[in-house]
Amino acid sequence: MDWQTTPEDTVPSSVVTDKARQSFLGKPPASGAWREGDPAGGRQFVTLDDLPLESGEILRRPKVAYETFGRRRDDDSNVVLVLHALTGDSHLTGPAGDGHATAGWWEGIVGPGLALDTDEWFVVAPNMLGGCQGTTGPSSLAPDGVEWGARFPHLTIRDQVNAQARFSDALGIQVWQAVIGGSMGGMHALEWAVTHPSRVERLAALSTTSLSSADQIALNTVQIEAIHMDPGFEGGAYYDAPDGEGPSRGLALARRMALLNYRSPHELNARFGRTWQSELSPLTGRGRFAVASYLDFHGNKFTRRFDANSYVTLARAMNSHDLGRDRGGVSSALQRVTARALVLGIDSDRLFPPADQRLIADGLRDSSTRGVVVIDSEFGHDGFLIENDQVGEHLRALLER
Repeated sequence: MDWQTTPEDTVPSSVVTDKARQSFLGKPPASGAWREGDPAGGRQFVTLDDLPLESGEILRRPKVAYETFGRRRDDDSNVVLVLHALTGDSHLTGPAGDGHATAGWWEGIVGPGLALDTDEWFVVAPNMLGGCQGTTGPSSLAPDGVEWGARFPHLTIRDQVNAQARFSDALGIQVWQAVIGGSMGGMHALEWAVTHPSRVERLAALSTTSLSSADQIALNTVQIEAIHMDPGFEGGAYYDAPDGEGPSRGLALARRMALLNYRSPHELNARFGRTWQSELSPLTGRGRFAVASYLDFHGNKFTRRFDANSYVTLARAMNSHDLGRDRGGVSSALQRVTARALVLGIDSDRLFPPADQRLIADGLRDSSTRGVVVIDSEFGHDGFLIENDQVGEHLRALLER
């Protein structure tokens, strides 16, 4: 496995080799964000008109970075929108390289002959508003020519979907044959189907929820606080800091916290047990348990491809999620959905457990869904990114003409 270029969410947990650890001994940058002037890679860009936000602020002419896969038909009968999770981006498939720190995060789902068959479907993947991989976010330059940082406006899931709808308008796409998202992307997909039912023919909501619960908000809150407590955070104004002096420790800690909720206890116990990282025993105070080394490695790796301010902005947006807000509750909101729907959960998911998906399926019209599909996986929440055969089977069924 190429540790440097493989997205950690998309592979089983594994003991980290000493060689892999040594590959990330250098100091991390102040921010892992993609910045203007960096290689574009597969990205394309659209600039939107001024965007009003739920906070009352107006975001001036935000830019959306996106990638496409496959060939668009003249009648748009094959257009599919894929919406990424919290730490994902527009790079669904393809190698790491100039402009892309890691390989595509859905390599087993998107491509010729796969569930999202790019010989048939035209797949569009935007980087979400507030992100750090080309779409306007805290690492972007504000109108005063300085990075937004912590000054970036507060966003909600509805703000982000509003930006995605305007992005769709800019592409000239009025109706998506499918809107597909997992985790935070699933929040977006549900909001799409509720807010714009006439624009969504099929809906796939994977490992997600209809509202962020107190437990889920609490998990996000402690991750945000971990970033804020890092002395290198500097109130969000860290972009000029030398390598190693940005908020990398706080961002890495937030990532380690998140990984504990993305993976299942069974997987961690089975893969690591009480093994040591090296010949030094942790009982001497000098050695390390293998699972601790795994968390540290991936926390360190994450700081090289993400931005601390974006993490805060996006985690807060997740906390805003409530399909039923000002709509008479979740069940009433879901009755607006007219799309044919796939609601899929993972039996071992402790972040968004299957009960969350059952609530979604129960609220949808009987004609639009067969109920929730719960797949067996040892991988917990990240199962929707790893269990390609099982997830792909159900996506294929949804996309059948």
